[in-house]
Amino acid sequence: MQVPQGFRSLVTPIYRGSTTLFSAAAAVTDDWDQYAAGYTYGLYGTPTTLELAGRICELEQGYRTIITPGGQGAISLINLALLRAGDHVLVPESIYGPNRKFANDVLRRFGVETSFYSPDIAGAIAKLIQSNTRLIWCESPGSITMEVQDVPAIAEAAHAAGVLLVIDNTWSAGVHFDAFAHGADVTMQALTKYVGGHSDLLLGSVTTKDRSIYERLGATHQLLGCAASPDDCSLALRGMKTLAVRLEKIEASALSIARWLAERAEVEHVLHPALASCPGHELWKRDFTGSAGVFSIVLKSSFSKPQVLALVNALQLFKIGYSWGGVTSLAVAYDFTDYKGRASYQHRIVRLNIGLEEVDDLINDLARALELVKDLR
Repeated sequence: MQVPQGFRSLVTPIYRGSTTLFSAAAAVTDDWDQYAAGYTYGLYGTPTTLELAGRICELEQGYRTIITPGGQGAISLINLALLRAGDHVLVPESIYGPNRKFANDVLRRFGVETSFYSPDIAGAIAKLIQSNTRLIWCESPGSITMEVQDVPAIAEAAHAAGVLLVIDNTWSAGVHFDAFAHGADVTMQALTKYVGGHSDLLLGSVTTKDRSIYERLGATHQLLGCAASPDDCSLALRGMKTLAVRLEKIEASALSIARWLAERAEVEHVLHPALASCPGHELWKRDFTGSAGVFSIVLKSSFSKPQVLALVNALQLFKIGYSWGGVTSLAVAYDFTDYKGRASYQHRIVRLNIGLEEVDDLINDLARALELVKDLR
């Protein structure tokens, strides 16, 4: 019996498949650019993958987007596509940890030199650009320590020297910061975070406004063989439907909690760029249209490392875990005592991810945990 035709749905179908069928022998090709050649092989994306790529590209106002199996996959793709032996790349000290590790452990092995710069360098980065510098990375705000970078000033210096500017735009979800309008040539996100929104997928995106850069990225993506799951892409498409309402709720909750924490005697600093007391606030106010739910607190110098760990352990609504951007609030303690290049917060910094729980419940959870550990030594 033939299946009836005419089914319509609000949901993008999940197209799975490795083999793509051609209409005739002469039509067979292994071209990776399916926008130009049509569908050639499942590795380069099914209609589900390309639907997600199209929506991310529209969100970020780019030319083309490539979907990767994770945020780190997006970072690796950019570096491998746009750098070669003998090149030099500039990376902020506040960059996402695995990005730093990739530079130190992989790029170095293939003859690419990396220099790390202070995230507050602004236009003075021009002094660090070498004749072989090809890329400058930005991440604003920075992972954990929340430094806001002067991206337009860095972009101006980069472009004056013929250098590409790449930005990790995950914190803003591609919504609160218009990377291309502020000078970026390539922007990436860990779609694992806010776009996915429910801590149940791993995806990344790389978007560019330049066709020639897109071709370099696509050609490398083809040979790396890193295919994104159509099932994960379907979950990300679902996440995009609620992205706006989740971001609005999370922003409001995070600001309420950050302001409450700023008044606590146990807290030395609240590193939330939307607070006037946070370093980089003026840049955030100039360049961003909103804020996310990820920020950090620095506890008073009297707090020992066991106290900080006990604080995180004492939380009940806040769970302990990496990543962020989901509906569940998270807390992770960090220790930068032996780490050069970041602000000297030592062991006293805790990063919070605010989810969709009630604000009063989260505040009560923090208050109870702070009271429990403040007298510990």
